[in-house]
Amino acid sequence: MNARTEPSPAAPSATARPPLVRELLLVAGFFLVYKFGRQLATGHTGEAFDNAHRVWDLERTLRLPGEGSVQSLLLHGDTFAHLANTYYATVHFPATAAFLVWLYLRRPAHYVWARRVLAALTGAALVVHLMFPLAPPRMLAATGLVDTARIYGPSVYGPPQTDHLSNQFAAMPSLHFGWALVLAVGLIVATRSRLRWLWLLHPLLTLLVIVGTANHYWLDAIMAGALLGLALAVIHLPHRTVTTAGRGQGRPVPAEEPVLVGAGR
Repeated sequence: MNARTEPSPAAPSATARPPLVRELLLVAGFFLVYKFGRQLATGHTGEAFDNAHRVWDLERTLRLPGEGSVQSLLLHGDTFAHLANTYYATVHFPATAAFLVWLYLRRPAHYVWARRVLAALTGAALVVHLMFPLAPPRMLAATGLVDTARIYGPSVYGPPQTDHLSNQFAAMPSLHFGWALVLAVGLIVATRSRLRWLWLLHPLLTLLVIVGTANHYWLDAIMAGALLGLALAVIHLPHRTVTTAGRGQGRPVPAEEPVLVGAGR
């Protein structure tokens, strides 16, 4: 018997691609809410620096490796520092957008899951930003770190006093690292290539960049990972169980996988 593709007995809505206009409005609306929320956290300069000293001292108490050990690798030459700053400035949003677009087009069920995870992670991060303003290590003299973006360029931030587009006192958690980790996890679970685990290089490189450029502490990344873990525990991956003819038992397959019935007969 020739192989034939049968539709999944699962609910069709599980794999249906969400309406594009609705998704664009959802993403744009959430982005605007997040940007407005970050602005609410501005104006707490003194508290942000007090918290920075606490975080720095806690890291030393925990015997975490010094952020300076990573930055020293970048300062061996202007090229490394410039590349790290460029990665920090240009990869974060485009990579996340490309990830969501690819999932929307190729893995609709995983797209919905990833969008919910990103929204949960970002919303939780906003709450932390509001409750715990934190100056990045590049602003804290006690760290001995330099602002590589200001010295070697390119920089996405202006002076904190005149920067009305971003909240530079929202270092914890690091959404650069959190979003990179969502991208890696999402592509690992949505694809089957044996090389898919290499996507973990993206959050690893992002971690080295955010620490080496003195934009974040180690604890900023650890907090982002913890919040993502909570989001993943609550928002479950899309899956369905179908029965392959001739075997008499179900097996879980991704929502986009066609079921071949009667193959090999």
